[in-house]
Amino acid sequence: MKITLPDNTVREYPDGTTGMEIAKSISEGLARNAVGIMVNGKTYDLSRKINEDASIRILTFDDEEGKEIFWHSSAHLMAGAVSELFPGAKFGVGPSIENGFYYDIDLGDRKITIEDLPKIEQKMAELAKRSADYERIEISWDEAVEFWKKAGDEYKVELLEGLKEDEITFYKQGNFIDICRGTHIPNTSMIKAIKLYTIAGAYWKGDSNRKMMTRIYGITFPKKAMLDEWLHQREEAEKRDHRKLGKELELFMITPMIGGGLPVWLPKGAFIRRKLEAFIKEELVKRGYVEVITPHIGNLELYKTSGHYPYYADSQFAPIKVEDEEYMLKPMNCPHHHQIYLLKPRSYRELPLRLAEFGTVYRYEQSGELNGLSRVRGFTQDDAHIYCTEEQLKDEIRSCIELTQLVFKTFDMNVTTRLSFRDETSSKYAGDVSLWEKAERELREVADEMGLDYFIGVGEASFYGPKVDFIVKDAIGRKWQLGTVQVDYVMPERFNLEYTGADNAKHRPVIIHRAPFGSMERFFSILIEHYAGNFPFWLCPTQVSVLPIGQNQYEFAEELTSKLKELGFRAVADVRSEKISRKIAESEQQKIPFALIIGQKEIENNTVSVRVHGVGDIGTKTIEEVVDFFRKLDVPGAKIQDIIKK
Repeated sequence: MKITLPDNTVREYPDGTTGMEIAKSISEGLARNAVGIMVNGKTYDLSRKINEDASIRILTFDDEEGKEIFWHSSAHLMAGAVSELFPGAKFGVGPSIENGFYYDIDLGDRKITIEDLPKIEQKMAELAKRSADYERIEISWDEAVEFWKKAGDEYKVELLEGLKEDEITFYKQGNFIDICRGTHIPNTSMIKAIKLYTIAGAYWKGDSNRKMMTRIYGITFPKKAMLDEWLHQREEAEKRDHRKLGKELELFMITPMIGGGLPVWLPKGAFIRRKLEAFIKEELVKRGYVEVITPHIGNLELYKTSGHYPYYADSQFAPIKVEDEEYMLKPMNCPHHHQIYLLKPRSYRELPLRLAEFGTVYRYEQSGELNGLSRVRGFTQDDAHIYCTEEQLKDEIRSCIELTQLVFKTFDMNVTTRLSFRDETSSKYAGDVSLWEKAERELREVADEMGLDYFIGVGEASFYGPKVDFIVKDAIGRKWQLGTVQVDYVMPERFNLEYTGADNAKHRPVIIHRAPFGSMERFFSILIEHYAGNFPFWLCPTQVSVLPIGQNQYEFAEELTSKLKELGFRAVADVRSEKISRKIAESEQQKIPFALIIGQKEIENNTVSVRVHGVGDIGTKTIEEVVDFFRKLDVPGAKIQDIIKK
């Protein structure tokens, strides 16, 4: 059989060669670090035989897919430890997550507390050192049901009821066995560092009418140094938690009286949001976009036509019946924009048509998944849909990517790029295969022409088109997916979108779905944590605090504040009868970028003593020098550190 490696070189191997054997043939070092193998877009255990020509990629912990395999395997190791320490424990699901894994456990009348976690960690370490192989066992559905019925595990029996049409596999390491699709690492000994970090309650299948199970969260690494780095990052992340800072800085609130996952933007947060919107809108005007506004609900038929309903039925709010029709809270903006395109006959002379909207959409998220602004039920997308000819497509893709790059550069975020393509073996994707291939080819060509450093994520495409996803790294090294550019040949067919070409014939436009921020709520949550609440000068609701030392300086302070406001800066004067040390401390707590301190000497010389938040005193400056500082800083992308140095 022929095996194609990531660099497109082709090697021949006997049928039945395993991933581990391929890894060893490449290098012993790669084999030692390998955790799995990607075979034609699917992950395999390294022990699994390959019997056909395939494109492969050996996975290590450094790969996102590798981390998923490692952490899913670690979930099984934790379950094995719990089953030894707490005999009779039953297990729900134990997936990998963004930072580690969890397992839902039914302990009967017993309880696991935070105090038990070190004991479980110790047992996991002990089991890991036993070097047990992860063994994949293929089994019939009937045999699987019989096995779990004998074991008295109603959770696994229930899970199997939804898997009658699927291939059933068990995985076993040591004495622990579980129903699982895989993939797993070769051996438990690869798990060198373990941390179980929290416990929560979780209803079985997210149903509040079902059993409350114990959910244990953990994370593992192949090296202790990696865990040390993660613990440091976690400590820093707790300081930057947007939920904590959002409350302290009065940026947003969420209250049960309004509803979980439905954030309220407070004045300071709303100000920042409007500044972000204005920043994007200015760029949109330069690029020929026109703004539209669509309703918060739509007729159910609209989403049936698009295919979003019932495809995403579980993540949407239930339809609302009005007279003889059904409506839904808008789960996405694009079907509404397609209706705008259909308003009148279109000519090639009108294209590209770029429709933009800050549109609020609604998704039904389980209560246990809600998390501040980062996971909500109502959120606003900086959405746009570009309707263009095939000849215009590549230029429009390039322009969308450039806009997204500008956004992340402005906020000093490092970015990597993923080309999210379809999985050829999956049936979830709509539309003609040839059009998918065309769209994927065009995305790749643009990425190559722009010199993007990208990787391909097989199976990461939306059901109606491939896309470019942007993964940003924040100030403490965490990665977030933000921003997307998606090519769509499917919706023009579903909505019968047409334009008259230069040949006077009817043609289908191509649609680009584009959102640099993604969602305003999620982007803002990441921005809060990226800056630790220390927003750049141009974004701050309050840019300057003017702090008179005593009552004799109040008038001068208020006059200076008024002058700064007239110049367009957001300044406040603190004329309370508090000590200057207290005023400075409170200005620091509110993370106001500049504090201008005024004593009698400053009044006599028409100067101010300047303090920079987080830096301290930078000396006495004239009013003109301070204003010059502020003007240079009051533009997107400007950094205080750079201005101070100059």
